[in-house]
Amino acid sequence: MTDLNNADIQALLAQPNFAVISTNNADGSTHSTVVWFDTVDDKVAVNSAVGRKWPTNLERDPQTTIVVIDKDNPYFFVEIRGNASGTTDGADAHIDRLAKKYLGQDEYPYRQPGERRITYTIEPEHVRLVKQ
Repeated sequence: MTDLNNADIQALLAQPNFAVISTNNADGSTHSTVVWFDTVDDKVAVNSAVGRKWPTNLERDPQTTIVVIDKDNPYFFVEIRGNASGTTDGADAHIDRLAKKYLGQDEYPYRQPGERRITYTIEPEHVRLVKQ
């Protein structure tokens, strides 16, 4: 499967479930971290501050895997592999939407002075759904 158009996947993506994004470090090792996400134009979208580890990795190598896990059943998840592309355009509004989804707040409360946000969208190349 290469798209997100499945009822179970859509249900996972609509809820405030957490995801783990994995990127490739310069030395070939894997870097994984927990992230918030949503969808934009049938792609998964994640947000971070410019200069953090995983965004820096994606700038060098856009290959990534993101796993979204159901908060009530860890054996219900979707793995999405693909290439990510980043933009700072609209990234502040995006993190505010994520704050609404995950915290119920209109604005992201952890923004740091001088911080620049970046949104990455992941073009699905492989999608694997596991539901037990």
